[in-house]
Amino acid sequence: MKRVLVVDDDTTLRMALTRYLEKRGYLVQSVGSAPEALSAVEADPPDLIVSDVMMPEMDGFEFCRRLRAMRSGQLVPFIFLSSKGEVEARIQGHSMGADDYLMKPFEPLELLAKIEAQLERSRRIHSEIVRLMQKADSENSASPAHPPQPLLPLTPAEEKVFWEVVQGLTNKQIGDRLFVSPRTVQTHLSNILNKLDLENRSQLVRFAFEQGYKPPTTKQASN
Repeated sequence: MKRVLVVDDDTTLRMALTRYLEKRGYLVQSVGSAPEALSAVEADPPDLIVSDVMMPEMDGFEFCRRLRAMRSGQLVPFIFLSSKGEVEARIQGHSMGADDYLMKPFEPLELLAKIEAQLERSRRIHSEIVRLMQKADSENSASPAHPPQPLLPLTPAEEKVFWEVVQGLTNKQIGDRLFVSPRTVQTHLSNILNKLDLENRSQLVRFAFEQGYKPPTTKQASN
């Protein structure tokens, strides 16, 4: 079940969006401010974010900018909802790192279509990365000169999280598989990124591919 974070200071709209998306099979977390949203992403990054632009404390543009500066928020699909329809506002939204922009008032079906399109795009990117890794692994296995796989400078717990992240699992999914909390998974992931001098999950997957690390077998992944 995909997780969507809804960010809007309008309680009525936020509740309506939550009910609408939940009825369509999404797990929804809703918050009323950008600072709350940043904390939620830090604790457990969602699969997608839908955010208002005009909010007190911190507007949506600044929220998006700060999100993209976070390791855990760089690749999360982001859709703006706004009553600001000027071209300049839409350009600003995209320049901050938003993936799509929808003007209020909007048709819920259009928002649903945009959400599904962004999630499908993320799925295709991950599938292609996994395919390239499997191809490289197959080619390396066939080569008689294939060097031994280098050791990871990680603790056993961090190494387990490393392999789960490489397979494209979310913090929630990893926590369920390893019987730890999503916050613990995020702590391990932050340690891994620091030790390997990487910035985000995408770089971690590329690192594993380029360094020749073999994805674990099904039996290894279940241990």
